[in-house]
This record gives sequence, C-alpha cells and structure tokens, in this order.
Amino acid sequence: MSSFSPLTATAPTHERILVIYTGGTIGMQQGANGLTPGANFTQRMATAFGKLPIAQQQSLPAYDVISYTTLIDSSAATPLQWQQLASDIATRLTDYRGFVVIHGTDTLSWTAASLAYQLQGVERPVVVTGAMRPLEAPNSDALDNIHGALRFAANAELQEVAIYFANRLMRGVRAIKLHSDALTAFTSQGYPLLGERVGNDFVYYPSRGLAFLQRGAPRFELPGYQGLDKGEVVRIALWPGLAAWQLEAWLGDSRVKGAVIQLWGAGNLPNDPALLSVLASAAGEGKLLAAISLCPEGSVHMGAYAAGEGLTDAGVLSGDAMTPEATFTKLVHLLAQPLDVETQRQRFLASLVGER
Repeated sequence: MSSFSPLTATAPTHERILVIYTGGTIGMQQGANGLTPGANFTQRMATAFGKLPIAQQQSLPAYDVISYTTLIDSSAATPLQWQQLASDIATRLTDYRGFVVIHGTDTLSWTAASLAYQLQGVERPVVVTGAMRPLEAPNSDALDNIHGALRFAANAELQEVAIYFANRLMRGVRAIKLHSDALTAFTSQGYPLLGERVGNDFVYYPSRGLAFLQRGAPRFELPGYQGLDKGEVVRIALWPGLAAWQLEAWLGDSRVKGAVIQLWGAGNLPNDPALLSVLASAAGEGKLLAAISLCPEGSVHMGAYAAGEGLTDAGVLSGDAMTPEATFTKLVHLLAQPLDVETQRQRFLASLVGER
C-alpha cells in the first residue's frame, strides 16, 4: 500500500479526508490491447483537479491518498477484501474527518453495503465512488464523481456509508447498479437520496441520514470473514421449472451456511411441497435463508398469496424490500459473528443501518 499527501502543508491530518484508491475503470488507461490498470493514479487525480474552475479547486477539502499495491478487480471482489477495507478505515478513523473509497463499479454497491454493516455507528462520512469511464477519457465522469465524493466526505452531518455517483448521494445499503454503461448507472432503491449536487452546491438532507437513527446500534463490528470467503453464502434466483433436487444441490451442501433466495413477485414459490421441504431442512440445520423479490422494486410479503404460503413456517426470513447486495452482505456479516442462530435471525429482521 502506497501513500501520498498532496495537501500536507495546508491542514493538519484530522482536518483532511483520506482517499483510498482500490482500482477500477476510473484509473485505467488505454493500452495496445485495450484498457489496463494505469500507474500513479494519485498524481493523475491531482492533475485532473487542476482542470476544475478555480472556485471549485478552492472548495476542495485537504486530502491524503493511499493506493492499494494490488488493485482490486471489482468483478472478482471477495468478503476478505471488504474486511480489509473496513479495517483500513477503522484503524485510521480518528485521524481523518471523512473517507472516500474509489472502487470499480461492478461490485461497488456490494462493497458499500458490507462497509455499512462493519462500520455500524460510524460518526464520519464514508463515501464510495468510481466511474464508468477512465479519468483521462473523453467525456469522463471520473472527475465529477471524485470531486463530489470529496465534498460530501467533508460534511460532518453525514455519518454513514454512502455512494456518490452522477451528482447523487445514496445510502450504501440502498443502492444498486442498474445500468451496465450509462453514466447514471446507480440508483437508490426504495429510499430517497441523502444528498445531491445542485449547480455548484452539494446539498445534504440530514433528515434522511443515520446520524440520529443509528444511536445505540452496535459499533464497529469487524469480525473475520475468512470462514465465508469460499462460497458459504449463496444466491439463488428462481426460474420456471425449478426442481427440488436442484435446490437441494445448493442448500444440502454442508459447506453452505446461508442463502439469498429471490422469489417471484411478492414472495411466491412454485406449488411443490418438495421445495418447501428442502428449505425447511436447511433452516433446521441452522442455515440462514433470506427471501427477497426478483422484481427490482417492491417488497416480499410471504403468505400474501397461496403460492408463498409455508415459507415462514419453513424458516425462511423475509428481506422485505432489501437489495440483493444488502441482503447478501448482511448474511455474511451475521454469520461471521459468534452468535447463536436465533440471535442471527433476530438481527437479520432488524434494521441495522437503514437497509430495511
């Protein structure tokens, strides 16, 4: 891990933002065979800031940068990398007023959700951002995204993990990547924006934040994710014709400890008692099973339709309107802790960081 302090002389450490560069499209450069990770991102970022209007340059908070020596391939990110990133923030928490994490977009919302659970009760801004186009590319969104992330990371009212992208500040456990190549790739699902850029102003809406809601929540749960880094939590989306033996192939494996199950509509399952039997057996073994909808919007209401009857009795937990990212990372987080199964189930059904 390398570090760089571009504004060392202008402010003491505790008045600065720490930028953690982990990789992603934002730092790539065009090579002979396509885009490849580019070197010296810190200096390139400083050069880019020099292209901002003078007033915007002067409004930037002082910042330090650390760059991961081995950059994270966002599409191959793992729970261990989420754990490392949370630890890097936690160990420097009192040294900085806020944090910006620069990350690849493929799993950016997954990382943000995991950080939210690990850094519960954080009293500083942690803003995750990235870009759909490299920093030096024509019409790149990179500079605007980093600029906005820094501005919001300097706002002491923001006390949670958020995502800043395309002029919008979103709760980390409520955001999803909705588009594969649009600059407005991320959206906040089921929850209003925490803030947004309006002209040259960066407006935060404190009534929507966690500053007061998270008081009394568990603080800085940083369990080891080593036992959940080999596929122990799975994600199963229903498809027409799903058979019980197929579900059993996933949930019957002794290595599986939890599962996100995406059901039809408001929480419907094919009318096959054998499917419920597989779910009940898995839950009876202490595996955490959480149900959300396959629909990108809306909530599960298990039992509202006959096709969903029996899921609760089988031990399946309702994820309400939680995103797949928030559901999966919550299961990983709870399963990593030395809690009995009943406590894990109770905490899953509670809102820990505004995820439900």
